[in-house]
Amino acid sequence: AGKEMDRRAASRARLIRLGGRDVEYRFVRRRRRTLGISVDAAGLKVSAPLRAPWRDIEGFVREKERWILAKLDEWSRAPRPALVHGATGERLPLFGETVMLERGEGPVRRQPDRIVFDSIANLVAWLKSTALHALRPRAAHFAAALGRPTPAVRLSNAHTQWGACKEDGSIRLSWRLVHVEPALADYVVAHEAAHLVELNHSARFYRILASLYPDWS
Repeated sequence: AGKEMDRRAASRARLIRLGGRDVEYRFVRRRRRTLGISVDAAGLKVSAPLRAPWRDIEGFVREKERWILAKLDEWSRAPRPALVHGATGERLPLFGETVMLERGEGPVRRQPDRIVFDSIANLVAWLKSTALHALRPRAAHFAAALGRPTPAVRLSNAHTQWGACKEDGSIRLSWRLVHVEPALADYVVAHEAAHLVELNHSARFYRILASLYPDWS
């Protein structure tokens, strides 16, 4: 029972005051050596070593206050596409812009203010292909800037975890990044590319990320 209570206490939502506002964050203790933070569509997450004292954890979060608030604001502005039923006139965010959907015949095609499609399945396939076409070259660009080989880039179906870098050097990116502004999607790719060098969220990781994406903070 004691171990179960420890696990529940080690992974739960908490609040911290940053920039004059209360910020809820997910907190988890893990077998790791460094403190780490991440911000995505699900909000702020803080990871800490099992025995890290609270003063160090809160101090680390407060050091990153400006970056955390900026990223929370960016994600809050990211479009959340509504459920699409496939009717003409529905609207869908595409790279931060809203386009109209129109039922038609033949292959899916992009027109200046609309996407013409014949089925939901083909529309989703087109969105995935479009996402990969846009994101894969950016991953290659950031990897080259780090002197690393071009990583294999695959798409995931994740709704909130926009990216992940694996120990084998491959990168997985949510195809739903096709909905957000290019600068925000680019940041996600840079973030994962930085993990090609540092597979954690240590201070060194953030220095690497800043070298790739100077506007990250």
